[in-house]
Amino acid sequence: MCTRFKHFYGPLQRKMGGLGFVRLGVWQNFMRAWRSGYQGNMNGEGFILGGVFVIGAGDQGILLEHREKEFGNKVETADVLAAVKKIVPVK
Repeated sequence: MCTRFKHFYGPLQRKMGGLGFVRLGVWQNFMRAWRSGYQGNMNGEGFILGGVFVIGAGDQGILLEHREKEFGNKVETADVLAAVKKIVPVK
């Protein structure tokens, strides 16, 4: 197992302040989700930004890193699948 990655940044480093809700992009993302009938989990404190990492086996390291810049900024599924296909199993 690769020991280089010892820490992922948690909510204290990835919070969007209360004024994040006044950003146009946040409202556009909200409206897009609402119009598409989003029914997901809306529980939580509402200020923590998410992200997606695809980490390869062994010394491959991070193959994909996507951090939300604002609420609703989602990763492209095709990018995740392309990164996963790059993973080479450790022998």
